[in-house]
Amino acid sequence: MARRATFWSVSRMVPPPCMADDEAKLTEQLRAGDDAAFAPLFEAQRDRLRRMVQFRLDPRLFGRIDPEDVVQEVYLAAQQRLYAFRGDQHPLPLWLRLVGQQTLIDLHRRHLGASKRSAAKERAFANSHGLSGFIAGSLTSPSQAAMRDEQKQQLTVALDSMDEIDREVLTLRHFEDLTNKEVAELLGIGENAASNRYVRALTRLKGLLGGFQAP
Repeated sequence: MARRATFWSVSRMVPPPCMADDEAKLTEQLRAGDDAAFAPLFEAQRDRLRRMVQFRLDPRLFGRIDPEDVVQEVYLAAQQRLYAFRGDQHPLPLWLRLVGQQTLIDLHRRHLGASKRSAAKERAFANSHGLSGFIAGSLTSPSQAAMRDEQKQQLTVALDSMDEIDREVLTLRHFEDLTNKEVAELLGIGENAASNRYVRALTRLKGLLGGFQAP
């Protein structure tokens, strides 16, 4: 039971006030033209960006592309576009996610060919394979590899049955720590709709996990 409690608290970590204050000051410096402030700000977001990539990297590219290499591409792309950030109203974490999304889309195009989605609607949505691996890893220890693989397969099937937008809202809110307002802005939907979808998807996920025995 303890491991399950740990799983549900994975994405609910809040940075200490002193860290938030430091990031706010660095962000002010960055917007004012101090490029040197970018590196420490990016490092503070690196883990969240890595999770974003792991959840959205096409399964066909697993083993061929290291998520950390993709994060480094995001760093370089963002560094080259700091002028755009200074003219953008998005907070830095959200802006970095947008750069990360475009980096993933470009990567998928290079390795897998043109997307079936129109360019205007193309997004790198969270996929069930990436999510199920993260969740199964939270529920089992490395020594329980067989159980973890079985749970991952079951979770993948179950997550695939979710509406794509519901799964994306769940990922953004629960696993990537975005606020409801940020999720609504990213997906172009109303805040009430984003909140309702999150509650529905989270309830569905809890129901799915209820079928697993805690190790």
